[in-house]
Amino acid sequence: MSLARAWSVALVGLEGHLVEVEADIAQGLPKTTLIGLPDASLTEARDRVRAAVVNSGERFPDRKVTIGLSPATLPKTGSHYDVAIACSLLAAHGVLDFQDLRQVAMIGELGLDGRVREVRGALAMTLAAARSGFARIVVPELNAGEARLVPGIDVYGVRSLRQVLAMLRGEEIPDELAPRAEPRLMSESLTRVPEVDLDDVLGQREGRRAIEASAAGGHHLYLHGPPGSGKTMLAERLAGLMPDLGTDESLEVSAVHSLAGLLTSDAELVVRPPFIAPHHTASLASLVGGGSGMPRPGAISCAHRGILFIDEAPEMHPLTLDTLRQPLESGFIEVHRAQAVAKFPARFLLVLAANPCPCGQSGTPTGVCTCTPQVLNRYRQRISGPIKDRMDIQRQILPAARGLGTDERPESTAEVAARVQLARDRQAVRYRNTPWRLNSQVPGPILRRDYPLDAPSQALLEAQYAEGRLTARGLDRVARVAWTLADLAGQDQPTEDLTHEATQLRNGSPLTPLTNTRPLRGSAA
Repeated sequence: MSLARAWSVALVGLEGHLVEVEADIAQGLPKTTLIGLPDASLTEARDRVRAAVVNSGERFPDRKVTIGLSPATLPKTGSHYDVAIACSLLAAHGVLDFQDLRQVAMIGELGLDGRVREVRGALAMTLAAARSGFARIVVPELNAGEARLVPGIDVYGVRSLRQVLAMLRGEEIPDELAPRAEPRLMSESLTRVPEVDLDDVLGQREGRRAIEASAAGGHHLYLHGPPGSGKTMLAERLAGLMPDLGTDESLEVSAVHSLAGLLTSDAELVVRPPFIAPHHTASLASLVGGGSGMPRPGAISCAHRGILFIDEAPEMHPLTLDTLRQPLESGFIEVHRAQAVAKFPARFLLVLAANPCPCGQSGTPTGVCTCTPQVLNRYRQRISGPIKDRMDIQRQILPAARGLGTDERPESTAEVAARVQLARDRQAVRYRNTPWRLNSQVPGPILRRDYPLDAPSQALLEAQYAEGRLTARGLDRVARVAWTLADLAGQDQPTEDLTHEATQLRNGSPLTPLTNTRPLRGSAA
């Protein structure tokens, strides 16, 4: 038979598309033609596959060979089609049974000696193959760990083309040298959650309350204060307060990390919310995603279901920082390129940390600011108003008094995380049978219609809106925070006191009771 086909997977963003790899051998001068909108790396597959087939002890056909990748209108990028191309070609040449290629998807790059090299996005491609009904998939051995995270499909990790052919022929699998892992395409330290505990934080009652509310309801957080006051310390401990990811969330986050090159060969599901902390000099493309050809996920997608922490936020280019405005509202990012439009999930908790001015002493009770008014205004404008308006909780962090907290042990991460879990459990019950799981995710119209505040709380917010102290978006965000404070306090409805505290968390004023005679309920010790 001079025509045969195999199957592989193309990724556009995280969306997988089955690709039919057809090989036709016809009479004519020896020539290999690759069609179906291949990019440069895929066009080079002609030479890689030829060398790999010959060096694997097989005969490459000395005739006219045409390799077609369907659907032809879908741009193909990457080198992971090599194994499927080689197998379809050998089946067309008659050295493989065409029937053996049915119900088997194949991904993997071939070395010139026939080795099968690891590729990016194996988990996402395996998910796509499983959803399309494939029972088996062949992947590089170094990608087998992440591919096996997908239920309902048999994964065969291979080291070489010789092993692939032996498996398809039902022969004994030859032994091969163990593959050597390639350098990580992104630093694994980007996603490593800091191993720190909240009981290291002395004092900082308002800062601790802010990160507890942020973790419980998924609220964006803006911390500002002088250098050394503890902003980064609090932000790093926020990650430990968040509960583990669910099964579907873990698969979703792991697929993004696989495409970004963050999963190792012994990959397991990402069960902890990722903590991504790009440097303030990060480029726009590294933050939102991009690259030549088919776009790749950026830092905000790698932070999906986790935390994106930007320290020294005013030092980041304002245009780069403002690109976060759309994904903060929608929960996804679309990267448009000439070849394709890639859509990546980007539902993250944003944490910004900033000094109040270049010298770091503006607004502090003891420091003396040396910045001119012009310099101070210019510095503060580097974080735009629309970005600040999207920050649910804004706190000034001042240095704790010397020796504060030494007589009373601060609460640990485990103690506060238990309260956060209870608050999230209450939200899960409240929003059952809805698309939302956290207070921060509920749209404003639904929040006002189905989960209204009581009359005193609404009057309090309307008064602040009339005075210009809250925007229309701010009203909804304060209401969401008020619901989170009620969940932390174990209450079924936000009270006026809790709504008042939510407005203080929003505008950054000190946490004081609504009246001098009533204590502030729901406050963490």
